[in-house]
Amino acid sequence: MNQERKAGEPSALIWLWLTVFVIAFDLITKQLAENYLSYGQPVPILPVFDLTLLYNPGAAFSFLAGEDGWQRWFFTAIAVGVSIMLISWLYKLPRENKWLAVALTLILGGALGNLFDRLVYGHVIDFISVHWEGSYFPAFNIADSAITIGAIMLGLDVVFEARREKAAAKIEQESSTPIKNEGKK
Repeated sequence: MNQERKAGEPSALIWLWLTVFVIAFDLITKQLAENYLSYGQPVPILPVFDLTLLYNPGAAFSFLAGEDGWQRWFFTAIAVGVSIMLISWLYKLPRENKWLAVALTLILGGALGNLFDRLVYGHVIDFISVHWEGSYFPAFNIADSAITIGAIMLGLDVVFEARREKAAAKIEQESSTPIKNEGKK
């Protein structure tokens, strides 16, 4: 599918409603976690799933969480830069490219949801805890989930786009190859 829209063609910015939904859902669930959970106290939901309120001043998997505060502004700058890039990409993307548009808006919504936390609280609020036989995956939130799903979709788009381009090139090559016509003598 065409990754670049033509002049006058509608852009994929229409999909920004999904970004707004992700941000709202993320902020609401984080506020619920703040209101109803005690910090660091797991509330078992399933044998492999708890709700546990935790704060992450770092990035994914608490990367740089132990630093003295500079990482807050570093990750804020990254989130702002990535958000600008994603909005620009959506503007250039044709509206019909729904899969890629959804992937980009999920990533954007997650980035902005966590950016809000960094700017307002100085840390990201996490509350989803998944574990198996005493091994815990780092706690996460709805924004993190949206970023992960969007990134997987983006990766799949890259794979499928490469396959589509390869198939199109093969068809074009076959149609331009002269056919030997060995008529009757």
